[in-house]
Amino acid sequence: MKLDAPWLHHPGTQAVCAALEDAGHRALFVGGCVRDTMLGVSVDDIDIATDATPARVEELTTSAGLKAVPTGIAHGTITVVADGKPHEVTTFRRDVETDGRRAVVAFTDKLAEDAARRDFTMNALYAGRDGVVIDPVGGLPDLMARHLRFIGDPKDRIREDYLRILRFFRFHAWFADPAGGMDADGLAACAALADGLATLSRERVGAEVRKLLRAPDPAPAVASMAQAGILARILPGADARALPLLIAFEGEIIPDALRRLAAIGGDDVDAALRLSKSELREWQALRDGMGNAMGPGELGYRFGADTARDILLLRAAQFEQPPDPAGFQAAEAGAAATFPVRAADLMPAYSGPALGARLAALEGAWIASGFTATKAKLCG
Repeated sequence: MKLDAPWLHHPGTQAVCAALEDAGHRALFVGGCVRDTMLGVSVDDIDIATDATPARVEELTTSAGLKAVPTGIAHGTITVVADGKPHEVTTFRRDVETDGRRAVVAFTDKLAEDAARRDFTMNALYAGRDGVVIDPVGGLPDLMARHLRFIGDPKDRIREDYLRILRFFRFHAWFADPAGGMDADGLAACAALADGLATLSRERVGAEVRKLLRAPDPAPAVASMAQAGILARILPGADARALPLLIAFEGEIIPDALRRLAAIGGDDVDAALRLSKSELREWQALRDGMGNAMGPGELGYRFGADTARDILLLRAAQFEQPPDPAGFQAAEAGAAATFPVRAADLMPAYSGPALGARLAALEGAWIASGFTATKAKLCG
């Protein structure tokens, strides 16, 4: 099988490969760029595996007039920028020691050893500069069948890095055929070794959960996580039952991890997933909006059109009722409305706490009027 995609013929990409191959080294595209091209998915990142050492990669590409940046030299990675395009060039590696969180690696000149240390068969596909695909671990049939399978013994791969438990569900959501079901051995290994998730940093867990929830339809994968007891381990108190309906109601709306995370809930999302301050504020607004009594117009006025829309979608999923399009329109109207009364309009008749209370009362009356009451009517 042979790849044919615009990125493969990019002058900078060809220049990086030529710099290595002309010196007698191998330069093979690997991982996502090969997998995604074969699936017809757009490619953003170009990863190249080589038998050249990092120092040799830096020497050869610099001599070729390319920019070499040692972004991950301890793990064998040099970022080579050619014609404005970055390429992650990594030396073939084999694991010397792993502890479930990080690996000590040694460089090798053997492609088979480099492939064996990767996670899933569909991620261990390589391609030469000419686009010809190389399949050291039998990933091609799995990719064609949209079947996600660990390389070798799933438990061995997971013990090397427990984050692979979450990656199993994330990659299934993005690339596997839901109708085909999950790989039974892989799912069983994830469930059996779920205790290892406690050793991971919350930042890594949170990043992986975000990537999972951005998939077009992560609901089947999240449901499997819940059934295997994994969702409760990483996010205690989570309940994924509303997620499928939310996704159905989203329609053509761009997938959003926080909106979907709000549908799932959890006892302490910040501690579990290390949300940023802005993410936590948004998530809390969504969760609060699901439970309060604000109408669509007030939601739009208080939170803005996008957050109000998300709250209405979440409420619809929560109560298992399709959202009312009129609610979205009211939310947009509320977001565009401007309260016509200012504090100065009420002074000096009101001051201090009385001023704040009066403003709040008038604002409530204005909202109840459908944002139509004028300042004269409110203050008259």
